[in-house]
Amino acid sequence: MSKNADGGGGEDEESVTQPLLPLSLRRSASNATSQLAIVGSNLCPIESLDYEYWAAFIVFTASNFALTLFSSLITVFISPEAAGSGIPEVKAYLNGIVGSICAVSSSLLIGKAGPMVHTGACVAALMGQGGSKKYGLTWRWLLHFKNDRDRRDLVTCGSAAGIAAAFRAPVGGVLFAFEEMASWWRSALLWRAFFTTAVVAIVLRAFIDFCYSGKCGLFGTGGLIMFDVTSANISYHLGDVPTVLLLGVIGGILGSFYNFLLEKVLRIYNLINEKGTIYKILIACSISIFTSCLLFGLPWLASCQACPTDASEPCPTIGRSGNYKKFQCPAGHYNDLASLIFNTNDDAIRNLFSKNTDSEFHMSSILIFFVTCFFLSIFSYGIAVPSGLFVPVILTGASYGRFIGMLFGSRSNLNHGLFAVLGSASLLGGSMRMTVSLCVIILELTNNLLLLPLIMVVLLISKTVADAFNGNIYDLIMRLKGFPYLETHVEPYMRQLTVSDVVTGPLQLFHGIEKVSNIVHVLRTTRHNGFPVVDEPPLSETPILFGSILRAHLITLLKKKAFVPNPMTTGIEAFDQFTAGDFEKKGCLGNSDKIEDVDLSEEEMEMFVDLHPFTNASPYTVVDTMSLAKALILFRDVGLRHLLVIPKISNVSKFLSSICLVSVDHQLVGKII
Repeated sequence: MSKNADGGGGEDEESVTQPLLPLSLRRSASNATSQLAIVGSNLCPIESLDYEYWAAFIVFTASNFALTLFSSLITVFISPEAAGSGIPEVKAYLNGIVGSICAVSSSLLIGKAGPMVHTGACVAALMGQGGSKKYGLTWRWLLHFKNDRDRRDLVTCGSAAGIAAAFRAPVGGVLFAFEEMASWWRSALLWRAFFTTAVVAIVLRAFIDFCYSGKCGLFGTGGLIMFDVTSANISYHLGDVPTVLLLGVIGGILGSFYNFLLEKVLRIYNLINEKGTIYKILIACSISIFTSCLLFGLPWLASCQACPTDASEPCPTIGRSGNYKKFQCPAGHYNDLASLIFNTNDDAIRNLFSKNTDSEFHMSSILIFFVTCFFLSIFSYGIAVPSGLFVPVILTGASYGRFIGMLFGSRSNLNHGLFAVLGSASLLGGSMRMTVSLCVIILELTNNLLLLPLIMVVLLISKTVADAFNGNIYDLIMRLKGFPYLETHVEPYMRQLTVSDVVTGPLQLFHGIEKVSNIVHVLRTTRHNGFPVVDEPPLSETPILFGSILRAHLITLLKKKAFVPNPMTTGIEAFDQFTAGDFEKKGCLGNSDKIEDVDLSEEEMEMFVDLHPFTNASPYTVVDTMSLAKALILFRDVGLRHLLVIPKISNVSKFLSSICLVSVDHQLVGKII
């Protein structure tokens, strides 16, 4: 900042950075009034500021613009799937790093949690498909995970690792994957996710120990607790409960309104993005310029405040990072709004959460910061850069909670920092609708177990209030992007319907021995992932379901040309020309085989394929009178993608109960012992 901003300086100093403001209108050393007093003077706006301010503004805007442009370019042209949070994509699957660094560093009000979850899930998916042959990252032991169940488990563990790394919350990461990401859960997956986040915590601890030596520079020397608000003197009484309840109610309303506005903005962005790639980049750059101008101009609305006498660091801070930004204030004063804006999001949250700082922020500054964060986070999300929602919502909720604390703090035993923690919890609950995982994540972030009852109450109330208006933010985004996703709950009307009421036709099926041309025609005219295989006379006396076969396996048979000239069974020798790798799942990155890539001659199209050796002879089947609600539960709990519906028959061959399974298990264990 300019030396003249301190109100002193001799002629030599003034000759270097001589402002165009007359001497009688320059800020005096004792001026701690609002910046509006100077900006509103009868002067040209440019003349009311010195050259260093405009130089700093240009550098700030240009650097943010460059970082946003670079992030949007690599997102649009290299990996469009990395745009946005990534959590809805991973969540839909379970029923990019450089871009994230640049986007978060560009002063856009976005978070890192979503991209970290997406990154962890992508690394896990890469392991689940046996590595990458393209980049030479293949190991034989990875082939053990090359199946649908283990791959889904790995992606779930990867999402848990992302949250654990973003917030240094290993237990919260496990619960987040359990509550929000995974559609179905089992005990083996629980300990796998716990082991994954434990490794993340150990690696983080190792890097933190390294940073204690001071070799990490601006990365700091923090510990696993990001926002330490622990206080041995925390106490609250029944008189504090009404204020906490009010926090939860308002947080639920604000959270639902946040989701509503974000959905509308994303719809507008989608319409613009459909016009072409250049429009995606233009939106990102426009938001960056608007954000830079807004953030650099807002501190003029705040008044300068005298530095606290017991400040833990030099006040004001000039030319380096710190919590007391000078921003054109006189010596011994700081701008509280600039101190929140010109810090990283994590540092701003830490300032709002901090204890014994009730007098360091003015109420108008907190209100301006809350409104800015609320709307900027909405407009910043959805542009063509990797962006998350966790940190912006935490920051917005912290400013909202601290504002409520300023209004009612005189009638409460809670300090403003603790109000900020509860405000973050209420807005998170109102927007994301999670309870257990958010509660644990906040506790791991703040190291404040004494607030556990209040956080639980706030989360439950905010979620309940917000559920009355709309769904959680990730479900809204999934629905907007058209991802197929089965809800966890069963709608009442589903109990009145059967599976036969919703099955659409015509049914596409194959015979046990099928003509090649028929297979090619069905694969080219449909996008079904699996097909039933039926035996008819002369292979059986009556038409009977033999099993189901996957689309990918049919394409493999066509590519390998496992044909016979006549309709005849081939038996087990049909596998002689195949290896186990031929039928492995190719991955979820769009590199699977396509029917358009299969080239067959007219003679080959008239040949036949025996599907019996390659068919799953024990698919999941249900009768056509089964309740649709039960079918939904079966899809989610077992993780099914297909379900064969067969007519109801009168003859029952066997009856299997859980007692039968337990007795068989005991018999086998006894024989082994």
